[in-house]
Amino acid sequence: MRAVWYERTGPARDVLIVGEQPDPVAGAGQVRVRLEASGVNPADCNRRGGVGYRMEHPYVIAHSDGAGVVDQVGAGVTRFREGDRVWLYNGQRNGRFLGTGAELIALDADLVTQLPASVSLAAGACLGIPCMTAHRCVFGGGPVADQWIVVTGGGGAVGNYAIALAKWGGARVIATVGHRHAWHREDAIAAGADIVLDRDDENLAARILAETDEQGASRIVDVDFGGNLGWTKDAVALNGTIAAYASRGNPAPEVPFSALMRRNVTVSGVMLPTSPHAARRQAQSDILRWLEEAPRLHRVVGPFPLDETAEAHEAVEAGGKRGTVVVAPPL
Repeated sequence: MRAVWYERTGPARDVLIVGEQPDPVAGAGQVRVRLEASGVNPADCNRRGGVGYRMEHPYVIAHSDGAGVVDQVGAGVTRFREGDRVWLYNGQRNGRFLGTGAELIALDADLVTQLPASVSLAAGACLGIPCMTAHRCVFGGGPVADQWIVVTGGGGAVGNYAIALAKWGGARVIATVGHRHAWHREDAIAAGADIVLDRDDENLAARILAETDEQGASRIVDVDFGGNLGWTKDAVALNGTIAAYASRGNPAPEVPFSALMRRNVTVSGVMLPTSPHAARRQAQSDILRWLEEAPRLHRVVGPFPLDETAEAHEAVEAGGKRGTVVVAPPL
């Protein structure tokens, strides 16, 4: 099969190799998927670049998320048949090194979910890290019906999914967006946000309190824990939660423990591969229902040909992309 891999970490153009790798075979409890789209996320670029990761295998086939068609079913698997359209996640995580940057992948059926016919395979490749992270941030404390949820970075991929899932769950959503790109606001609204605020507003906490009858947000889905803590600590409700999946503005913030403790605020770090298995299974089930039941917004950048995976990685690293970058293996 054609695939893209690396044997050492470093810049994409220096280390990514496109060529032939052996076809995988579905083992017991596995399915093999003929991939038609491979999602490229910041975590994939960090792993390839050696940022926070180290090489633990002689080579790594790139990327974790993907979508395609089941073409081989291993012993003991009853949920899937050959020809099923599916999306998958964690293809290159938790001790697996042969990811979705290839024509084929074999992995545990537990990591694979049916994809409705109304959703493109390119969109399906966006559902792993971005959508499942959003689900964990939104529903990590249970149902959110009639609650106020704040989503920071509401114009980004995780933010769009967090808004949409929170609305599907019956919440009212306030999104914060930057003003560098007009489409941040447009996409937050398209995803379903009730209110969109400028992330650079010096009175964000006061604005959020005013919109929520001075109660604050039950949950804050946060793209930048350290960078936003100056106002999120004042905008979160009594017994509320700040669920953060990144902290680029300040990776090591000083946490105002007393202020958070006195209001019983929970700070929850969210990382998909190490999330509880039951939570990940619930996310897969809920996302399938959401795809079938509710309005949805998928922004796909590309697809890039497999031979241009380095360019795809550079697009992710450059920032400013509108959606999730996707690579399409040759068919």
